[in-house]
This record gives sequence, structure tokens and C-alpha cells, in this order.
Amino acid sequence: MARKKAESGGENKGKKKDETRLSILPRNITEEMKDSYIDYAMSVIMSRALPDVRDGLKPVHRRILFAMNSIGLTAGAKFRKCAAVVGEVLGNYHPHGDAAVYDSLVQMAQDFTTRAPLVPGQGNFGNIDGDNAAAMRYTEAKMSKISSELLRDIEKDTVDFRPNYDGTRKEPSVLPAAYPNLLVNGTLGIAVGMATNIPPHNLREIINATIHLVDNKDATTEDLLEHIQGPDFPTGGNIFNKKDIHHAYATGKGGVVTRGVAEIVEGQKGNHSVVISSIPFRVNKADLIVKIANLVRDKKLEGVKDIRDESTDDIRVVIDLKGNAHP
Repeated sequence: MARKKAESGGENKGKKKDETRLSILPRNITEEMKDSYIDYAMSVIMSRALPDVRDGLKPVHRRILFAMNSIGLTAGAKFRKCAAVVGEVLGNYHPHGDAAVYDSLVQMAQDFTTRAPLVPGQGNFGNIDGDNAAAMRYTEAKMSKISSELLRDIEKDTVDFRPNYDGTRKEPSVLPAAYPNLLVNGTLGIAVGMATNIPPHNLREIINATIHLVDNKDATTEDLLEHIQGPDFPTGGNIFNKKDIHHAYATGKGGVVTRGVAEIVEGQKGNHSVVISSIPFRVNKADLIVKIANLVRDKKLEGVKDIRDESTDDIRVVIDLKGNAHP
């Protein structure tokens, strides 16, 4: 029926139908793959995996803070369910999975992951042993005082706004950021063809270096290193070799060697114990204890009688030694 109707519609209708047809253009597959891959890579780099150097936040973290600020979850407010925050972010700013948003929110609240937590939380937000946080319907959160500094004066046209994903409202392209959050909290991101791994630093040292740089625009790396001693990890540990730190700051590439802190304690009966009080950043404490136990089981580590995890808010792993062992 549709074909007969089109044929009987006359010459004009036939021309109109031809005009709406899609034209197929020949294109080299190599060029198409190249252009499409570049578009995909830039989307991942800019919209997901890497932070903006101005506020040190990835888009999901920026949207979480902006959404919390929009619904009044500032530092002085009462805690609210994380499910409400995730729903606000998903519905208005970040059209992705709820797990990705909640995992990002949890990370911002973990004091063993973030040097200056941007979100104080109530409830189970996971631990350094790798245990997951409770479901978002159980946990509660709000903005911390330092995250309020990231949004200070945002209502005074300090930053550019852009339409959200469905054009119903505006969201900031970057936060005002009254302090260098990228250096304070660091970041870890893997994109397409690019990656970043910036360690966290001490807030006081970063602020002092920032003030010095504002007053002395020609300050050198050596000048700034007088204020910044090196990375400052939330889990503690000792950093070795200042030359490596200087090289990393001067070139933007380099590694930092860290080691946990342990001391030898003598018991009442003359036996000794090794007490670990801090571990390197991003090391899973439970996995560390299992690896030590495996070394003892395989007899690669002699003289260990017992291993106990006595950690509470602080890390404390006790390794009891046998009487004839050299601590």
C-alpha cells in the first residue's frame, strides 16, 4: 500500500522523497579509524579519566561536590544518605552507572586514600584491608570544610558554566578552587594513551609554596623545594633519596621510594617483637600480613612465632619473634 501511494503521488512527491535519502560517501577505513579513535580518546581523557589541573578533580568528583553544594550539604549541614547524593548526581549531571558515582564518593571520604578528605562520612566506608564500603542506602555524607574552599564564590561568576547532559540546567566546567587540590590530594588516572599518577602533599607546605610563587613569579624548582619537602602520604611511611624527588619535580617524571615504619620492642620475658606502625601508600594491609605469613610458611623468613593485627584507628601489626631470633 505504501509503495502504490508513493507512486500515485505525482512527480513532486517523488522529488521530495529523493531529497530525504541519505547519501553514502566512500571513505578510507584507515582515516575513519584514526579520526574515530582520536575522538574517543579525547572523550575519555577530558570527560572521565584525567583531572583538570585547575581544581584537581575528575568530572565525576566535580559533579558530586557541585550537586552536594546545590542541595545544601555543606560542612555545617546535617549528614544525608549517600543514596540521595548519588541520585542527585545521576539525575542532573552524570548519566552513568550509580556504582561509578558511589565508588568515587566513597574514595573522597577515605582518610587512607585521600590526604585531605573532601567528604566526611558516617557509616562503613571501607578500610585499608580492602573491604568494600556499605551500600549507599546505609552510609551518610556531606561536604568537608576544605571542599567548601573548592566551591568558594562559585555563585559570583568566577568560573564558566555549561549545559548539563540534557540541557535542563547548568554545571561548572571547573570549580573555583581556592587551594591547589591537585597537589594536596594527588590523583591516579589511566586514559587512552595517557596516564597520571601524582602523589599527595602536605597542605601547609603547598600553601606556603603557592604564596611564594605568587610573590615571586620567577621562582625556580629549587626555590619551591625549600617549602615542599616531598610527598606526604596519608598512611605515613618514610621516603628515601631526595635526588629522586628533585628529579621528579623538575622533569614531571620520576618515582618515589617509600618504606613502612617499624620498631623493635622487647617483651617482659626477654622476647622481641617487630611492631609496624605505618605502611607505604596504596598497600593493602591484609595482603601484606598474608605475604609475611606465606614467607614464614615457606621458611623464607625464619624466627617468627606469631603475627597479629592490632590496628584500630592507627596501624599496628605485631610480629612476635622466637627466643633465638635476631630482631
